[in-house]
Amino acid sequence: MKVTFIHHSSFLVELAHTLLLFDYFDGSQVNGFTFTGRLPALDPAKALYVFASHKHRDHFDMDNLKLATQHPNVSFVFSKDCKMSRNYLLRHGYDEAVMGRITYVAPRRQYTLGGLSVRTLTSTDAGVAFCIEAEGCQIYHAGDLHWWYWEGVGELVNGKMERGFKREMRQIADRHFQLAFVPLDPRQGYDTFKGFDYFMKHVGADHVFPMHMWQDYSLIAEYKSRTDNSLFLKRIVDITKENEVFTFDGREGV
Repeated sequence: MKVTFIHHSSFLVELAHTLLLFDYFDGSQVNGFTFTGRLPALDPAKALYVFASHKHRDHFDMDNLKLATQHPNVSFVFSKDCKMSRNYLLRHGYDEAVMGRITYVAPRRQYTLGGLSVRTLTSTDAGVAFCIEAEGCQIYHAGDLHWWYWEGVGELVNGKMERGFKREMRQIADRHFQLAFVPLDPRQGYDTFKGFDYFMKHVGADHVFPMHMWQDYSLIAEYKSRTDNSLFLKRIVDITKENEVFTFDGREGV
């Protein structure tokens, strides 16, 4: 099992027969940042699933549909807020064949897509989070499902965010993931670690990848400095740069 951190919240997971690409976008499309991650080579012998948790520019890129002309076995799994009409796609040069490869998913639903089992959660921001079973591997990608806490918006809004986040975490508290991709966002200041810490303490996962860090990878070491529990810390993957590759034997948690 191989995981490539591309940039921001985008990862490629490579299993024996399956490729899972999460929330990839061209690095130039977010104002104020230059993301340099690039798509790795995609093995044409493997089934490719391209996920988009929601339509924000740092999670969704319509140009990913071009992979339909480059990869022989690709499917697109997009949150329903990414939905594009037939006429819209035709105007942008995509044909009927591409449309047939897109599955739009709603929150709190279960889907069987080829060799995948996909369960969705409701995001506290937009779209969905994904819980996926592929080749016996359990994978969680949060998208923007997070305990968002913002200064100045008031306790009514922040309280709603907290309740919504904890409600969704209860939905997966009995699951154990081999891979989990979880936000750790520096824009929240003092409250940066709330959501990540809650996930670590309430959801089982062998390898937890911090994401949505806006290129501030120092957050990982800062979070780790807050505990001396070696077993707890061992689960957190140290990301240091874009296009970083991690390999695992796939037997963790078994």
